Amino acid sequence: MDSRTPTESPGSVGSTAPTGRHLSSITTTPPPAPGFIGAGHTAVEVLAPTALAASDPFVLLMDDRLDILQRRQIGGAHPHAGLETVTLVLEGTLSDRDEGDLQAGDVIWMTAGRGIVHNEAVEASGRSRILQLWIALPARDRGLAPRFEIIRRDAAPVVRAPGLEGRLYSGTSGGLRAATRSRLAVTLIDVTLAPGAAFHQALPATYNGFFYVVEGTAAVGDQRVGTGQVGWLAPSASTDLAISAGASGARLVLYAGEPIGEPLVQHGPFVAGSPAEIAEYHRQFRAGRFTPMSQVARSQRAERTPS
Repeated sequence: MDSRTPTESPGSVGSTAPTGRHLSSITTTPPPAPGFIGAGHTAVEVLAPTALAASDPFVLLMDDRLDILQRRQIGGAHPHAGLETVTLVLEGTLSDRDEGDLQAGDVIWMTAGRGIVHNEAVEASGRSRILQLWIALPARDRGLAPRFEIIRRDAAPVVRAPGLEGRLYSGTSGGLRAATRSRLAVTLIDVTLAPGAAFHQALPATYNGFFYVVEGTAAVGDQRVGTGQVGWLAPSASTDLAISAGASGARLVLYAGEPIGEPLVQHGPFVAGSPAEIAEYHRQFRAGRFTPMSQVARSQRAERTPS
């Protein structure tokens, strides 16, 4: 499903049923590059927004690494529209005036809808690592009012089996179901495997998807995927994905979802169905019609407060 030239890795770690889902390609991410925050920030572009029809509904995935010696504000206010952002903290702590403190294992799932001004006051110190995914919204949802929810690490359902622990942030796994209110049918699970352990995940045959190996080595059948590599799911009539860990174990994050099947265009922080719709987002933002994250946070706190 990925348009880049695949980097195939031969070999076998564990085994999977021959009728299960397999990988269409394995890609190797580039080395960390200097990030937009400046000193102490490097980033890896795991998924680039270059082939939206192939990666549908996924637009972008960034792996941001921070090493901030003294606590300070990072980044600044910026707009989003036409998409959802899903931020998973892999390591460390982030502090935000509106979203609160985010610890390792916490997720913020934000629906930008018709337009939001995001991250007005985020601070960081020490080492942290964040995965941020962009998911396109279908045309029917791009006019929604913005909202967000925080899924705390301890609130996420946990899939457990011998040598396996998986935190489920969206979708279903085994008999577990996440409570996340995503706009699209999306499965997101952070999986840690002991050496030689296996993880089985049922996914609808129509789902697009991929997994990113954060540590160790994983395999689907005889296709090995190492640290910093991405395994892309091939179209399949099968619903069973089986991933096994190598000799040093593995940690990986699986993203899979139902494609929108509509034309998609990305420009900067906006995703839409046409260049004209992108231009309208720019006009609305310049006119001050995007909702600040702080306002969304206040409104959601008021909704939760008993009258």
